Amino acid sequence: MIAHLNGTVADVGFDAAVIEVGGVGLRVQCTPDTLATLKPGEHARVATTLVVREDSLTLFGFATDDERNVFELLQTANGVGPRLALAMLAVHSPDGLRRAVIAEDIKTLTMVPGIGTKGAQKIILELKDRLGAPLDLGAGLGTGPGTGPARRSAPSWREQVATGLGNLGWTVRDAEAALSAVEAEFDGQTPDVATALRAALRKLSKS
Repeated sequence: MIAHLNGTVADVGFDAAVIEVGGVGLRVQCTPDTLATLKPGEHARVATTLVVREDSLTLFGFATDDERNVFELLQTANGVGPRLALAMLAVHSPDGLRRAVIAEDIKTLTMVPGIGTKGAQKIILELKDRLGAPLDLGAGLGTGPGTGPARRSAPSWREQVATGLGNLGWTVRDAEAALSAVEAEFDGQTPDVATALRAALRKLSKS
């Protein structure tokens, strides 16, 4: 298993980065928050996990070992694959997910594109004894403003919807076109993620 990469950032894209280690460029799928910490030409250490499928080898990268560990734990729940686990970490921090699961906070979990009420209930049931307690014990278990199930610098609705569209198989190019159309439709207002995702899917289905 490749536990981490320690090298120079060669490129940062929409949903992945290329890190050069020993003359080899390795592409890693990352959350928007992790990508925001990577700058081309700068040195970086990224915690990683390798997902092996019959037809692919995909490397996922994270800003911290804790994110990587939670990513792996999320996939022990039935129906949670690597794409959905990455989407969960794009919307919520590891401790945010721990608090949501402990508090059985379905509303917080369904903020993630691709998770409905039944899916959230199943995740809570299967992960309640696996994710453990929040590492930031001083933050409490509430999920209201300031108690932090979501990241302190939460991804924009565009980033969250783009992650959801990617999980559903749409290309980056198609997702960007749909997001631009949705943004124009809301005319400067900030839509909630679920509404924006539905609007984007409607536009993609017509194209």
